[in-house]
Amino acid sequence: MSFELDTPLTQAVGATSARTLDRAFGMTVVGELLGHYPRRYADPGELTPIRELPIGETVTIVAEVVSSNARAMKNRRGAMTEVVISDGIGRMSLTFFAKNLGQAEWRVKELSPGRRGIFSGKVGMFRETVQFAHPEYELFDDLDAAQRRADSRRSVPIPIYPATSAIQSWQIAKIIGPVLDGLGEVSEPLPETLRLSEDLLTAREALERIHRPQQRGDIEPAIRTLRVHEALTLQAALLQQREQVRRLTATSREAKPGGLLERFDATLPFSLTDDQRLVGAEIAADLTAERPMNRLVQGEVGSGKTLVALRAMVQVAESGGQAALIAPTEVLAGQHLRSITRMLGRDLAPQLMPTLLTGQMSAPERRKAALRVASGQSLIVIGTHALLSEKTTFADLALVVVDEQHRFGVEQREALRAKGTAPHALVLTATPIPRTVAMTVFGDLDTSVIRTMPSGRAGIQTFTAPLAEHPAWFQRVWTRTAEEIAAGRQVFAVCAAIDTAKESVDSDGAAPPPDEEGKGPKWGVVQLAELLATHPELSKVRRAVLHGKMPSEEKDAVMQAFARGEIDLLIATTVIEVGVDVPNASTMIIMEADRFGVSQLHQLRGRVGRGEHPGLCLLVTEAEAGSIARERVDAVAATLDGFELAEVDLELRGEGDVLGATQSGARSSLRLLRVVKDADLIVRAREIAASIFSEDPTLEKHPALRATIERRVTDADRAALGKN
Repeated sequence: MSFELDTPLTQAVGATSARTLDRAFGMTVVGELLGHYPRRYADPGELTPIRELPIGETVTIVAEVVSSNARAMKNRRGAMTEVVISDGIGRMSLTFFAKNLGQAEWRVKELSPGRRGIFSGKVGMFRETVQFAHPEYELFDDLDAAQRRADSRRSVPIPIYPATSAIQSWQIAKIIGPVLDGLGEVSEPLPETLRLSEDLLTAREALERIHRPQQRGDIEPAIRTLRVHEALTLQAALLQQREQVRRLTATSREAKPGGLLERFDATLPFSLTDDQRLVGAEIAADLTAERPMNRLVQGEVGSGKTLVALRAMVQVAESGGQAALIAPTEVLAGQHLRSITRMLGRDLAPQLMPTLLTGQMSAPERRKAALRVASGQSLIVIGTHALLSEKTTFADLALVVVDEQHRFGVEQREALRAKGTAPHALVLTATPIPRTVAMTVFGDLDTSVIRTMPSGRAGIQTFTAPLAEHPAWFQRVWTRTAEEIAAGRQVFAVCAAIDTAKESVDSDGAAPPPDEEGKGPKWGVVQLAELLATHPELSKVRRAVLHGKMPSEEKDAVMQAFARGEIDLLIATTVIEVGVDVPNASTMIIMEADRFGVSQLHQLRGRVGRGEHPGLCLLVTEAEAGSIARERVDAVAATLDGFELAEVDLELRGEGDVLGATQSGARSSLRLLRVVKDADLIVRAREIAASIFSEDPTLEKHPALRATIERRVTDADRAALGKN
């Protein structure tokens, strides 16, 4: 039977194996199975370092049997086989349970000393010994049998696949073998001239070599070929998405002389920065074009992106168009409502009627807000995921603004756009994005950057408080806090968790991040609040807590009280990470700062120093000097340049996290491509894809590339990429 890449796995491997592959990896067709590449290769003579195995993880290793014995169970029926395997330096035990001693002795004969094989299981510890409990395994031929075969057989690399407890690496290899045997012609996604000029394998040969290499030298050319396929496919998919948007016809939203935008600009008590003016002009031009705007605006924390977005909202309102701003949290949505209403002023706010719509509003409030939106009475709508609800409708949605794009996916952006007729889209992020990541994640968007900061800000100083070297500095942090409060300023103290005693979740609903040793956070909001309640210098200051598990009304009340200056010290989770604007807040204390990413630390720091008072950020950490966690913290303390930090972050995080690699071997669009190492390839692929689309916008002359895009880059994949 001959297979194509889109042949259902039920036909190719049978219903049972197909069901297992679907459950484990979400695979349904042959192309997805053959796109599940080995993560590494082992040689029969290679042994895996046992001392380096991570406790608690499912791993596959190559090792040699040292000893094995069988014995009856002492306190219950049955028997067990205990096997010791080694890499020549370290040892680990394997434990197998059997119904009777005979079965246990059979396994002793099979796992005799000197035999080598692949062993897979969950790494555990028992009596201070590394252990696999009832692992899966496959033994290599014993020495005599191997010598009877060609010696070269023992040098053939063994593919080790991403696996799960339900299906082991060698089981995947056994399934893939017959599928490769039956695979028919594989169409080439690359133009033939490009394939030859780049000295690449054919698609069919690349798949054969990556899954069944006959020697080590087969592997690298296969990976290089498939990596080019991946880069071109992704860039072509993003350009295809951009072309699809550009083919839509949008309503021109022009600002008129003496209109709302001109009136709004006249009320501003300050001048726009050069970058705000430049980006504003780009957006204004986009809004008058015949195709929908699709623009990403990158801007430093506090650079005035919200003002740029608001000017676009006011411009579309001139023709009766509505703008919807979606924010990741209720706290941020509420903050946007207040700041936008304030900026519009008494004259324009009643006319544009900014309206808040969130999931935690009471039913009567939500109905009232939804009616304003549906009738077109409200021209500026601000909300959370509630805006995506089927019940939320607009009279004339003209502009979608996505705040903090890294919290949303492409799917959500497009779901909101679908509520209008080809509305314009403006995507904001205060997380600076390295060029290759922007090209890979946001390749369907035009990009603008706001680097200059508004005048009149006193700036921020950042210091690391390294408790590993200076434990006494912990007390100094709180003395410094008391000094700021005594001077009339306000202070944030941020923790990675809500309540460490309950192993609670943080404000975004994710598990508190472990440190490099796998330990959970020491300080939660609850624990820090309890400590500071008895602190001699802070027990009498006005304190409050804020986190994502609090009721919506309570969160909003606390944030407004802090904004009014009625709270001196706010102990919070990262719910205050973005958009919170309190000019009198001068100090940001981040507990266990090593638990946060570079961009998150930079975002949190941006909450202070937004007014006339100098900002102070103290990064409290117990991470040892020289550790990656400490490097991350020190990097943030060393510079205020978010774009520089984005490059540092990329280097420190390495490849695995950059685009949010999926867990447990689940399918991801980026299988071989690495945005750091393959930066030049990504740029080249972008140029090639652009050249192809300039001559063939619908890919009619490149059917294989079009088919590869449809097969390899799903909407879910694009959404996954967009969430980073």
